Amino acid sequence: MNWPNHDSAWRQWRDALAGSRMHHGWLLAGKSGLGKHDFALAAARELVAEEGVPQPAGGHPDILTLTHLPKDEKEEKKRDEGKPYETKRNISVAQIRAMQKRLTTRPTLGARRAIIVDPADDMEASASNALLKSLEEPPQGTFFLLVTHRPARLLPTIRSRCRVLRFPTLNAQQLEKMLTEQSGESNPAALEAARLASGGSFGTAVRFMDQDLAPIAATIGTLLREGDPQFTRRGELAKLIGGRPDRERLQAILELAQAIVAHAARTGEPGQRIALLDAHDELVALAGQAPTFNYDAGLLAMDIGTLLVAAAPASARANV
Repeated sequence: MNWPNHDSAWRQWRDALAGSRMHHGWLLAGKSGLGKHDFALAAARELVAEEGVPQPAGGHPDILTLTHLPKDEKEEKKRDEGKPYETKRNISVAQIRAMQKRLTTRPTLGARRAIIVDPADDMEASASNALLKSLEEPPQGTFFLLVTHRPARLLPTIRSRCRVLRFPTLNAQQLEKMLTEQSGESNPAALEAARLASGGSFGTAVRFMDQDLAPIAATIGTLLREGDPQFTRRGELAKLIGGRPDRERLQAILELAQAIVAHAARTGEPGQRIALLDAHDELVALAGQAPTFNYDAGLLAMDIGTLLVAAAPASARANV
């Protein structure tokens, strides 16, 4: 996939590769869904390749990726069968220790080895401390690429030992082009909903497209602009959300509502901004509570709708 937001990162990476001293630690920083993992794999291949040494087309023995493992043996079996599987929440210290044992041997094909940790944000505290030791005294020819969505979650001592490559979000035109190429069709309403909700992240936009949230986005917009004096639009929202949505869909809807309200706060009338910001804060709080409570989907839809109506212009707030 062609990532138009990678141009600067590639220039910096290739300038470093061509230099006399390549930094041993790199932070690939930016929102989730910006292609940082794709960059890490491609950059690692450039790093370990040597002229005259054939390189394998598939997995590379000198590129080691540490990421979330399957949750248990059952999920591991699903992975091995090529099926979707649940993962553990963190990258463990045992994974870091196993990687460090590999570092006691020489690279297989050439003089360099690449270690990718994705996402580095999800390392256990003990795993972070263990990795820090390798960053402080890296073996000859070993380079670390740490993919991070939230750099502030990393130890300051890890950040200080790495050079940062920043990955900007995609603009509206770039995002629309990538989404159209991905889906093979152009649905303006779906694209607009995905763009608003994604915050410039292609991965997030694809998730919203898969959830088919364009009709919900339209209803949210109507509630914000026109309110719901007859309570009918909140009913429409509940119907669109469905009686038994899974948690992923509910979270996607809450994130969509937040994004639309935030956009309205940035672009709308100054007099409405405080109400919109208050509604945004309430939606953020609701999103934080939703995963931990067994919500009735209909009641949750009414809660969302009422928060949106409260942020509508005063003339449209009847029966909030």
